[in-house]
Amino acid sequence: MTAKPPLTVLLAGPRGFCAGVDRAIRIVEEALRQHGAPVYVRHEIVHNRFVVESLERQGAVFVEELFEIPEAHRDRPVIFSAHGVPKSVPAEARQRKMFALDATCPLVSKVHRETERHHARGHHILLIGHEGHPEVIGTMGQLPPGAITLVENAEQARRVAPPPGASLAFTTQTTLSVDDTAEIVSILRERFPTIEAPAKEDICYATTNRQAAVKAVAARAQLVIVVGAQNSSNSVRLREVAERAGCPRAVLVPRGAALDPAVADGLSTVGVTAGASAPEVLVEEVLDRLRERFAVTVEEVTVAVEDVVFRLPRGLAAD
Repeated sequence: MTAKPPLTVLLAGPRGFCAGVDRAIRIVEEALRQHGAPVYVRHEIVHNRFVVESLERQGAVFVEELFEIPEAHRDRPVIFSAHGVPKSVPAEARQRKMFALDATCPLVSKVHRETERHHARGHHILLIGHEGHPEVIGTMGQLPPGAITLVENAEQARRVAPPPGASLAFTTQTTLSVDDTAEIVSILRERFPTIEAPAKEDICYATTNRQAAVKAVAARAQLVIVVGAQNSSNSVRLREVAERAGCPRAVLVPRGAALDPAVADGLSTVGVTAGASAPEVLVEEVLDRLRERFAVTVEEVTVAVEDVVFRLPRGLAAD
């Protein structure tokens, strides 16, 4: 029997679940434990099919809009996803007399409150983020139409035209590329020297740490494998960051079954990380898939240790 070729896997740390994702999943699980099935969730609780399907098996029902919940089930818990929602959504839930639980990540809620404060002070807000992402939709939905202008990239930052004479402030989506956002902010500051910045960085600690970890791995790897969903902003950013950090190639896979281990043929060192909504079991799947073809040696590359924990919302605290 031919010996398997050796392969060093650099395992990025931190990786995988952040405190906001962990909290959101615990909210669904605790609601099911306390109230039984079904429990309704508006939008994917986090952007990961493995997580969503696991919760569905426990009795969670995912809908895109509240009107999809049957009239007979209006008394069942309905949970808002970790990405946050426009103010119109909880208002609709109150109007329909629903029992709503908000799983919005507290760091996203911080951005919501920040935009409200800027608006109350008369600022027009430039929101750095990706059009159509649930978090951006939720943040823009905190204020009246026209109060926020979205800026997606450096090119838009160079030509954005806010209302004439308006005082300006900027906020950002929490899951952006740290480097891309710094470039956009630099352009906005140059164009609008008096623009007000967030009191504290809006890009969350978990996004920042995972991007720093993937940079450390990418500097030594010939390939980086990112475990995460295609619709997960922070996972997509990790793949981009790995390539920009000098890794010849980076791929995004949802789980081990989707990975062709032959992608590492001829390589000696591969990096592996996971987006903030990807559970560790999916990382283990990828490692097992690589072990089918290679004699794998795992080396942990840790740039930060995270100990953040967010409490469950009032009315759902665990016994």
